[in-house]
Amino acid sequence: MILGGAPDLEVVGEAADGSEVVAAVAACRPEVVLMDIRMPRLDGLAATEAVRALPRPPEVLVLTTFDADEYVLRALRAGASGFLLKDTPPAEIVRAVARVAAGEATLSPTVVRTLIEHVTVPTAADPRRERALRLLAGLAERERAVALAVGQGRTNAEIAGELFMSVATVKAYVSRLLTRLDLNNRVQIALLVHDAGLA
Repeated sequence: MILGGAPDLEVVGEAADGSEVVAAVAACRPEVVLMDIRMPRLDGLAATEAVRALPRPPEVLVLTTFDADEYVLRALRAGASGFLLKDTPPAEIVRAVARVAAGEATLSPTVVRTLIEHVTVPTAADPRRERALRLLAGLAERERAVALAVGQGRTNAEIAGELFMSVATVKAYVSRLLTRLDLNNRVQIALLVHDAGLA
């Protein structure tokens, strides 16, 4: 009802549970999938991983009553572009779908707090930290600067101002980073920077 009543959005399909999501995506070709976590047969986290593994996958926005750390991190690492709690006001859910469709990430404030508390500087022996540092070290200086700014939550316009680039150039760098680092979206760039302990 919320999405159907939004003038700029069109609901092109629905799936009853996680096991139907991949087929529904193939049949309906949505730009954004609004995914619940708690579903019978296949949960929304596994369904998110399956959807993001498709060729030319849609963006995924996870909507749930649960903000447990493992749900948030697994959803974002699986390629979700956003994570909202079901107590999010309807108008904000509509705005979040539009933001995700435009390539931006969106997280509920509670989820942001969860991530900040959870993503602390890893220990030196942490393999995820070592991998993140190795990947970032392989970038050109300008690419690394853009990645670090993304990790600090800067918008493209803010990065452009700080690094004296045009917004179009920043977008090109972000696209190049996604390709070079084999990531799905800027949330994953930010997680990589956090894993490295650099934000």
